[in-house]
Amino acid sequence: MRSIRCFSSTTFSKQSHLYSLISLTINAINTTRFEFHGFQSYWNHSSPFSDSKNDPPVGFLHAKTVKSGSFQDLNVGNYILSLSVKSQDLYYARKVFDEIPDRDVRTWTILMSGYARIGAYIMVLDLFREMQIEGVFPNQFTLSSVIKCCSSVSDLRTGKGIHGWILTNGINFDVVLENSILDFYVKCRAFDYAKRLFELMVETDTVSWNIMVGAYLHVGDMEKSLNMFRNLPYKDMVKIGPPFNKITFSIALVLVSTLYIMELGRQIHGRVLRLGFQKDRFVRTSLIDMYCKCGKMDKASVIFRKMPLNCVRTQNSKITFDESMTEIISWSSMVSGYVRNGEYEDAIKTFISMVREQFEVDRFTITSIVSACANAGNLELGCQIHAYVLKVGHTIDVHLSSSLIDMYAKCGYLDDAWTTFKQTVNPNVVLWTSMITGCALHGQGRKAVWLFEQMMNEGIKPNEVTLVGVLTACSHAGLLEEGCKYFRLMKEVYGIKPGVEHFTCMVDLYGRAGHLDKAKEFIHENGISHLSGVWRSFLSSCRLHKNIEMGKWVSETLLQLEPLDAGPYILLSNMCATSDSWEEAAKVRSLMKMRRINKVPGQSWIN
Repeated sequence: MRSIRCFSSTTFSKQSHLYSLISLTINAINTTRFEFHGFQSYWNHSSPFSDSKNDPPVGFLHAKTVKSGSFQDLNVGNYILSLSVKSQDLYYARKVFDEIPDRDVRTWTILMSGYARIGAYIMVLDLFREMQIEGVFPNQFTLSSVIKCCSSVSDLRTGKGIHGWILTNGINFDVVLENSILDFYVKCRAFDYAKRLFELMVETDTVSWNIMVGAYLHVGDMEKSLNMFRNLPYKDMVKIGPPFNKITFSIALVLVSTLYIMELGRQIHGRVLRLGFQKDRFVRTSLIDMYCKCGKMDKASVIFRKMPLNCVRTQNSKITFDESMTEIISWSSMVSGYVRNGEYEDAIKTFISMVREQFEVDRFTITSIVSACANAGNLELGCQIHAYVLKVGHTIDVHLSSSLIDMYAKCGYLDDAWTTFKQTVNPNVVLWTSMITGCALHGQGRKAVWLFEQMMNEGIKPNEVTLVGVLTACSHAGLLEEGCKYFRLMKEVYGIKPGVEHFTCMVDLYGRAGHLDKAKEFIHENGISHLSGVWRSFLSSCRLHKNIEMGKWVSETLLQLEPLDAGPYILLSNMCATSDSWEEAAKVRSLMKMRRINKVPGQSWIN
């Protein structure tokens, strides 16, 4: 029997380029070639088109065999059908299929594999039903292909029926067929069936474990996914094949980056080096993504610099396409990694290099670099990217729109942020939040409150970040009554538990309004006296209203929480100086010097 390898793994729905990383690994099915040496020998000796560089068209071969009568030979018919399928002319392949008089399991399997290859899964299932009606008994490869089609269309009922038919008719399971069924249950979200099948499998290989580890990762059960990875039977699997392949490493590195387990990531990297996978582009890309998400940009940069930049791109080679895709993902990972870790200048430099190398820039990379421009105050580059997006016709989704709004607002161009907001169709909570926060940043508190009310009227539920934005707007605009109302709504109506930022906004709201006693009472009522952020906000309010006595008390409390932080000293000293209490200000400065606490120099952006 021909040796057939089948691999399929679960896909993952994550942020940005992570989906692209996993999508490179799914469903690689290699079919064996049907070789009929007798017919090929006959054709090569009798045809003037025997030169491999000038092969005759399938139709000509078909006509030749029909004329000579050799088409009646099943092997010859199957060979012509196989050529038709490989040429991707499925209409002609179906015609050849219908002309074959006595079709066997190979005939049906060849045509079904052709339809499966182009994604015509319903057609494959229909052919499988016709095959059963004609009484042709499927083989293991046929069943693997049909099960794969069931998983692609999420047809749980049909797939379970085929599984039951296999059990009823006593088909011998091999690990490839069982892996196909296992992957089918995972993709149809029938995890209980998948778990039971995995436990009953007599023989498991790397693919089996990849599917199950990836399945738990896909549903967010990190603990079970990590436990399965740790329990990989390394020694037992050495006998039947490599215990780790590039798919195993990919899933493991995604797991590490999700849980931020840097030590485990280093161990996996070590195993990559020992097994010689470090030259594989796919594994290198996964390592870069892992180090970026774990905040180790220096290590990610070392691996990234070792990747070749002269990838040959052709449309006729699947291998070179995958290599090009991994390079694009690597660039995207580096850009988003720098942004995630606050290294905005490096993100911009990497993006510029990516464009110069003429790599395709996807919307995830664009969203990341726009965020970098917003945080770095680089309006010029941000505007150029916006113009580039409009020029090439990229779809501006809500995530990119949100980044553009944030960039324009932070760079002082609120009108452009408004224009972007109004041009977005069906804005979600992220987009509304960006616009509300932008208005709050520019001191337009009433506009932010109006936006918040409009959002609620649209039936969109605010999240934690939205509430921070509207509370900040109320604080800066002195809207005490509205701020208190929204704080109550957050807890009572939307069921959002207040965090540090919400409490800090409320203390700032009371403080800016001059209600210092209420701010103090609010801190003690909510049991947040251990949070240095709220005391810092309180101290700023004391300085604003020149309440030195209250300021001293707040400063002492804050220094107990953060004795080595220069901020409370500077605030208290400036407050004393503003009130002409120069001796008190000098004492505070002397105390800083005695405790060897230095002020961090201020920084500003110059573009």
